[in-house]
Amino acid sequence: MDPRIPTPDQCVLRNLLDGFDATQPDKVFCKFYDHGREWTYREMRNRARRVSGALYHLGLRQKQNVFAWLPNGGDFLETWFGTNYMGGVFISANIAYRGGLLEHVIDLAKAEIGIIHADLLPRLAEISPKHLKKVIVIGGAAVGDYPGIELIDQSILQEDWGAAPIDEPIMPWDSIYVIYTSGTTGPSKAVLSSYVHAYGFFSEAFPALVGRDQRHMVFLPMFHAGGAAPLFSQLTKGGSVGMVESFKTNDFWKMVRETEATCCCLLGVMAPFLLKQPPDAGDRMHTLKACSITPLSDDALAFRERFGVDLCTGYGMSELCGPIASGINPPKLGVSGKLRPGFDARLVDEHDNEVPVGEVGEFVIRSERPWQFLTEYYGDPVATAKAWRNGWFHTGDLLRKDDEGWYYFVDRRKDAMRRRGENISSHEVEMEIFKHSAIREVAAYAVQSEIAEDEVMICVSFAPGQTLDHAELIEFIIPRMPHYAIPRYIRVMDTLPKTPTGKLLKEELRKEGITPDTWDREAHGIVIRRQKIGA
Repeated sequence: MDPRIPTPDQCVLRNLLDGFDATQPDKVFCKFYDHGREWTYREMRNRARRVSGALYHLGLRQKQNVFAWLPNGGDFLETWFGTNYMGGVFISANIAYRGGLLEHVIDLAKAEIGIIHADLLPRLAEISPKHLKKVIVIGGAAVGDYPGIELIDQSILQEDWGAAPIDEPIMPWDSIYVIYTSGTTGPSKAVLSSYVHAYGFFSEAFPALVGRDQRHMVFLPMFHAGGAAPLFSQLTKGGSVGMVESFKTNDFWKMVRETEATCCCLLGVMAPFLLKQPPDAGDRMHTLKACSITPLSDDALAFRERFGVDLCTGYGMSELCGPIASGINPPKLGVSGKLRPGFDARLVDEHDNEVPVGEVGEFVIRSERPWQFLTEYYGDPVATAKAWRNGWFHTGDLLRKDDEGWYYFVDRRKDAMRRRGENISSHEVEMEIFKHSAIREVAAYAVQSEIAEDEVMICVSFAPGQTLDHAELIEFIIPRMPHYAIPRYIRVMDTLPKTPTGKLLKEELRKEGITPDTWDREAHGIVIRRQKIGA
């Protein structure tokens, strides 16, 4: 076998569970944030084998798909592992989906067997799923009528069917799961991943957050790469995980202590939210040793100093892995990291011409290791071909690189703005505005100018009990960013629209444009011009 590709014993779930059952059966694999419940490696394997047998009994065969619609927890975990144990492909979906989006992801999955929580089941009545024929209902009794779908009680998963047989060995390039993209630029795409992709996704980028002696707290949803990748990495290393249903600011440190977590991943506003909690004498009384924080802003440094936690950061996406990473406590703020060995990357313009060092370009990449990235956009050959053009995977993300090799995330290509001949990063505008303690959420985006190019608009929501005058916010912004990037328009909402995976849905805000409740600083006499030098 190609030495660049991990062996089945290193990356295939069935082999991993069988191997660790033989070498460390009593080690805790998962500690749940509910009454200290724990699953050892042996129990995890036994559960996976039992679920695999039930799925086989229902007609599932190797390399076929299972659709799971469940929250984080034990049911999700044993469904995922049971599907993979028999060589099936695990496909999970966001529990916020409904209507047309739900129908879209179920149709893409092409799964005849589903495992769905009882509270979510009624949403199937709102759509017409094409492929589902049998649904195991978890967490309660099935209610309602679903023509063409046989509803099966969850007790089938508790029967001793024995492990499902497999027709052929499961190989590293076989498919492990499908993860749906967030759908910020259109309908969610289905990212089909191999075992090789899952193996190298997280652990090689963040070695300080993975390992036999680490316990990674998983609170990001497991239907997202941010939840699935660290968990699978811990399995490959013989480590453990702390299982939490979701991130909660007020309970975060309690979750850390009760799961005895040593590491985790914090995204977006999570670290700032934790910093905005009142200081406490127990701020450093916890087991957390290191975490990744994205983006690595001033708040990240404050987080490290207050809570005594080592930090790292990186750049990646569901389709790739973490090709850019920083290592522990990088010397520069704002960085995404440096390109790891084994990858070839370029920053290019719209014609795929490489841009000079220091200039912003789209990040395109390829890997030396076969199967390192997505296998394909499942069911979408057009999107696959569009992303893989000229021999490179096109991310749609704009980055820049300095002369020391540090990469900086700038923006999604579709979110970049241009005003008065200057390029503006919505990401950088948001990071500066978010430094105000009254701001809970912020989205920066372009709206049409009366003259040409764009005007900058922001939509904000305030932290609980906080408010802020529009003019005061502009005064706060002025010394923090170039004159051409200072927003002209401000809109205030109770909460900003988001995708089901929690990402800001700027496309919806852009479509609404300048609304009747939008505040225009120029209409209020606040005109900002370039500073004259040497006048």
